[in-house]
Amino acid sequence: MAVSATKPLLILGGGLIGLSLAHELASKGKIVEILSRRRNEAAGFVAAGMLAPHAEGLSNNLLKLGQLSLSRISTWVSRIEADSGISCGLRECGIIVPFFSKADLKAYPTSRFGQTLNRKELEKEIPGIAPQWETALLFKQDGQIDNRRQLMRALEKACVELGVKFQEGVEVLQLIENNQIFEGVQIRDSQGNRQNLRATEAVLCTGAWSNQLMKELPIFPIKGQMLSLQGPTNTFKRVLFGPGTYLVPREDGLVVVGATSEPKAGFHEGLTAPGQNELQQGIHSLLPAAAQWPHIERWWGFRPCTPDEMPVIGLSPIKGLWMATGHYRNGVLLAAITSELLSKFICDESFSKEEKSLLMTFNWNRFKN
Repeated sequence: MAVSATKPLLILGGGLIGLSLAHELASKGKIVEILSRRRNEAAGFVAAGMLAPHAEGLSNNLLKLGQLSLSRISTWVSRIEADSGISCGLRECGIIVPFFSKADLKAYPTSRFGQTLNRKELEKEIPGIAPQWETALLFKQDGQIDNRRQLMRALEKACVELGVKFQEGVEVLQLIENNQIFEGVQIRDSQGNRQNLRATEAVLCTGAWSNQLMKELPIFPIKGQMLSLQGPTNTFKRVLFGPGTYLVPREDGLVVVGATSEPKAGFHEGLTAPGQNELQQGIHSLLPAAAQWPHIERWWGFRPCTPDEMPVIGLSPIKGLWMATGHYRNGVLLAAITSELLSKFICDESFSKEEKSLLMTFNWNRFKN
């Protein structure tokens, strides 16, 4: 009996979005293979793991997508944990957004979704918060996940358990297509050898590097630097989301601090003194005592941004090639809904009216002149 020569669906990029899609598609019976240059450079390893459509002040269709994803995350995480046997560190801890004045609070785009805190209530929630913050919004429905230490590793193991193949150290050099039909990719492997890898289906998940493979996508990198501190356990439980700086406390007392936003840095790697100083000043402006806590780690990464700061999800100009990229600051939040919607699309499953409308909103052709 002849063995089937079915070609795998290729996931181009092994970051959080790529892993999430690989896991979802493999769960539906697809043969999946991930091509990744360096997974540790992916935005999913860099982010703080906030699940914050309300605390970040999202609006319009991006808010709808974020809310939809937030409603899916508990079930999504449970499936990943069941397949991997690894906890993802999901915490429905709530997020606090402080303000200098009541007028600033009322002007916040998502204020209607939050609970108003006065100064006394704010001090109770965040002991030691800097004195200039008069009031705050508490978004109890928002939370966090330990993406860097737990979620990414859990997804990798869950994918392996479902039979997903990995090619690490592989750079995708170009797409191969004929008359706008996808036929594969040209790659350079870890030994520097070039070869063509034939396939009939793929998903472009290359984040900030997506424009290098598809010029139609106006995606560009926004560099971000971050650091972590070791604080006392349970000093504060809520995420503190200030203007330009946020503090994300993990259960073991580690506090993730982010993040600079450097649109002019391009793909310039490395930490910089101005970036680290900005983070230190941000810590002091929010929680002065934390400025004295020991630093554990410092890192940087590149967020994939589009002109409207919204992701690209759905079909590409090439038949057989889908896209899931450009998530900018919200990749962790949107991973659940991105993988759900796009896997439905790829597997030709039905959509609700809301899902169809959202997919049209985030299609790549909104950037066509």
